[in-house]
Amino acid sequence: MTYQEKLSEIRKQMIADDVSAYIIPSSDPHISEYLPHHYKCIPFASGFTGSAGTLVITHEFAGLWTDFRYFEQAAEQLAGSGFELVRQRVQHAPEYIQYLIDQLPAGAKVASNEKLLSLLLGDLLTQSFAIKGIEFLSKDYLSPIWINRPELPVEKAFLLEDDHVGQSVAAKIAAVREELLKKGAAYHLISSLDDMAWLFNMRGKDVSYNPVVLSFALISQDHAKLYINTTKLTGTEKETLLKSGVEVLPYEDIETALTRVPDNSSIFIDPKRNCFAFAKLIPASVRIIYDTNPSTNLKSVKNATELANTRTAMTKDGVAITRFLKWLADNIGKITITELSAAAELHKFRAAQEGFSGDSFTTISAYGPHGALPHYGPSRESDVEIKQEGLFLLDSGGQYFYGTTDITRTIPMGNNTEEEKTDYTLVLKGMIDGCKVRFPKGTCGYQIDAITRKPLWDYAINYGHGTGHGVGYFLNVHEGPQVFNPTPTPVSIALGMITSVEPGVYRPGKHGVRIENLVNTIADISNEFNEFYAFECLTIAPISTRIVKKDLLEQSQIEWLNAYNASVYERLSPFLSEDEAAFLKVETSAI
Repeated sequence: MTYQEKLSEIRKQMIADDVSAYIIPSSDPHISEYLPHHYKCIPFASGFTGSAGTLVITHEFAGLWTDFRYFEQAAEQLAGSGFELVRQRVQHAPEYIQYLIDQLPAGAKVASNEKLLSLLLGDLLTQSFAIKGIEFLSKDYLSPIWINRPELPVEKAFLLEDDHVGQSVAAKIAAVREELLKKGAAYHLISSLDDMAWLFNMRGKDVSYNPVVLSFALISQDHAKLYINTTKLTGTEKETLLKSGVEVLPYEDIETALTRVPDNSSIFIDPKRNCFAFAKLIPASVRIIYDTNPSTNLKSVKNATELANTRTAMTKDGVAITRFLKWLADNIGKITITELSAAAELHKFRAAQEGFSGDSFTTISAYGPHGALPHYGPSRESDVEIKQEGLFLLDSGGQYFYGTTDITRTIPMGNNTEEEKTDYTLVLKGMIDGCKVRFPKGTCGYQIDAITRKPLWDYAINYGHGTGHGVGYFLNVHEGPQVFNPTPTPVSIALGMITSVEPGVYRPGKHGVRIENLVNTIADISNEFNEFYAFECLTIAPISTRIVKKDLLEQSQIEWLNAYNASVYERLSPFLSEDEAAFLKVETSAI
């Protein structure tokens, strides 16, 4: 069935139900960023494979709303599908709501599968449409036409030892219960998969790149119930959880459990991380308390064991990156190297490291103009050869059993233009300023974001994505609640948070530059003015200085860069061969 035929079949169902518009979000009942194949609804319906977007179908129009990261990709993938690209002005903003309000008359009906909508978005849609008298319904128009739809994954899950993560399941549940008492909540529903993985010291392979397991939890002061495909855990693992006070129940039983929450009690629900359909199952007399999952906040602050293990992962990742850079330098111009083959080679170097579990996201291997697409992923159709000129942007990461990595390096391939050199140096200035900043306790991410952007703003340059995101511990490479972006998110940057610092410059049709390190928040100075924090750079990999325009750097930035590269050599060279160490010595030479 072609995409246009699928669109026609959806419209037939809409007409039969007198529905004027149908919304297909990129999500699942766990409100995940990365989805199991069963829930990849947008690729099925339209062919678009980006990680962020919303399809909206009316009788006359079908569009994909997505942000600037995917404009070129979407334009290519939607060609001939019957869907048009609608360029969002603001990342993640549901701008299609106003479009539908403007297009549809009062009394019209709009539908969506409410299991794929967050509670926050479901409420927003319902309230926004109600103002104009538009009815909002729950409909699933994809299942009837999705022949051979992939089943939910059945891969085995596994439990991590307490001493591997630094905290027992029982201790984590106790910490969550303490927060529930503060909120006056008798029950707590958890749907987000990274929260589930953290709370139960559980990992799996249900979603690409993120080592999570499809599951739900219902927590009270007396019970902790884990809803999961019970075949994913062994009898021994179930017994281990039971000893921690966790009862294992079938995955699908969560819906019945929600209908049985006692009348006149209270339940704590994170509106961004639970689906609209499940919230509607809760009895009307139950008071719902909306706030961020306690586990989300607890998980973001890494304990001493997690930090120590993450440093080990960073060392192994740095060795893999260094070996890849040497391989690239040794072979460029001698053999054909493309974006895809380079990404595959990097994967081999990571896979050779002890404890490697897989990539932490799709490698962004972007040469020349492709570097101007912040979330570009090479395909057989787009793959190009990397040559001895221009810039090669490589954004990649690994999942290790003791940590998660995410690193971007822009590699000068030779014969670089003055514009490329200037852009590279300005991005480096911003990354350095973001990494070496000292800030008072209570500082939020948008303040760090502005400090990182200033060297670019000074040249009237900006970038459209955030400066940084939280990173999990052998978990999701994108983790909240902290974020470095212009949105005034009221989350203070706390000690033990791991966050990326990744400014960029993107010139369509020419090149892109992004340089990224992961940092850990540490205590710095305490005085009469405040407690001050700083960042420990966790990423250990050389930053190329070959095209740095030294006159654009301040002395403190030069000192930081030289000290960082010297540290990289000192920490990685013991794990390298003599030739590899010699290569790294040159790469980390002081300027």
